[in-house]
Amino acid sequence: MKDSNYIKIFTGNFMIVQRIISELKAININAIIKDPAESARLSGYAAGILPGFQEVFVNKDELDMAVPIVESINSEF
Repeated sequence: MKDSNYIKIFTGNFMIVQRIISELKAININAIIKDPAESARLSGYAAGILPGFQEVFVNKDELDMAVPIVESINSEF
């Protein structure tokens, strides 16, 4: 996501990502989930990428509201 208004705020497993997405939706933040392993698998380059790990991106304008949610969820694990 080069030259984008989106910034990565989390990389982790599917379950934690789903919890983060749910919490962000509750405060009207529409995050983007990127799954590099699935993208690589679909394109035929799956070697070396850990399956089940996803990345969460939010708009830079929403970063201040999103980061505390991610930190709160991370502190539980």
